[in-house]
Amino acid sequence: MPENASAYLAEGPRVGIRHFTYEDAAEFTARVRESKALHQPWLFPPGSVDAYAAYAGRLIEDRTKAGFLVCERDSGAIAGFININNIVEGGFLCGALGYGAFAHATGRGLMAEGLGLVVRHAFGPMGLHRLEINVQPRNSASIALARRCGFRLEGFSPDFIYIDGAWRDHERWAITSEMLRAS
Repeated sequence: MPENASAYLAEGPRVGIRHFTYEDAAEFTARVRESKALHQPWLFPPGSVDAYAAYAGRLIEDRTKAGFLVCERDSGAIAGFININNIVEGGFLCGALGYGAFAHATGRGLMAEGLGLVVRHAFGPMGLHRLEINVQPRNSASIALARRCGFRLEGFSPDFIYIDGAWRDHERWAITSEMLRAS
């Protein structure tokens, strides 16, 4: 848990975002276990300390990924996570977002605040131009979050991502740095 505001990369009124650490394993995996009914069939975050260590290691060490924990400012509790995957530099300057809230934090607007912070961080210090979210069409909560944070629907991709033993259709949502500035 951050001891002061400087531990966060960015802060809003109720949440701050920070990078994953290996020390977050116990809290993160406990939150995953508490949130299993919320996450499935959409998301399968690591539920054991060993699986978390491998997951966090990829986010910490791979330059094509960036992982952020959304933490409640008053307590430091992890409310959710947002990852930017498949970061491409050069002329593209793009990344693909994935995220999940934890059950204790749902319905409070914490993830919308956190996603807004991550988007601004990605378009600011990270220097990205475009972020994409791929969402299964029946995942109404995730679609509502993308819409609430200013992402636009750009298309539909059948059999797009392999999840839980099958290729799943996805809607493609995106936002650019210009769209953020315009809002």
